Amino acid sequence: MKKKWKEYIPFVIVIVLILLLKCFVITTIRVNGVSMYPTLHDNDIMLLDKISYRFQDIDRFDIVVVEHGKDKLIKRVIGLPGEVIEYKDNCLLVDGKEVKDAYNSIEQEDFLVVLEDDEYFVMGDNRGDSLDSRSIGPVSKSSILGHAIYTIFPFSRWGAAK
Repeated sequence: MKKKWKEYIPFVIVIVLILLLKCFVITTIRVNGVSMYPTLHDNDIMLLDKISYRFQDIDRFDIVVVEHGKDKLIKRVIGLPGEVIEYKDNCLLVDGKEVKDAYNSIEQEDFLVVLEDDEYFVMGDNRGDSLDSRSIGPVSKSSILGHAIYTIFPFSRWGAAK
C-alpha cells in the first residue's frame, strides 16, 4: 500500500504546482463583450500575467484586467498616477502635451481628469461602447489583477495583445 502512494507523489506535486501557478502567476481570462474591439474580440481567451506588475511599472497603453465589483473588465491604460489626462478636440493630452493614441478610432468627447498617486485611467478601444474610467472613475493599482499579454484562442487570433 505504501508503494502505491509513492507512485502518486509526482502527480500530486505537478497538480499542486499547476494550481499555484494559476492562482499567483498566470491564468486565462475570457473577453466578454466588444469594448476592446478591434484589438480583442468577444470570447477571445487570453493569458493574464498576474505577477509582473509586482516587479515592474504599469505602462501607458498596456492591456489590463480590472476588478470592478464582481466584474473583470479588460481595458487599456491611458493615464498613470499623478497625471492630468485630457481629451480635447479628439486628441489625448497628458500633462498638457499631446500623446499619440493609436487606439482611438472614433470621435472622442472632451474631458479632463486629474489622477491621484495610486490611480490609473483605463478605457476600452471601442470608445463608443465601453464601460471604463469615464463612467466608473479612475482605478487603483490594487484593483488591477494583471496584464493581459497573449491571445491563445481562437487560434486564428493567436498572438501578443497590443
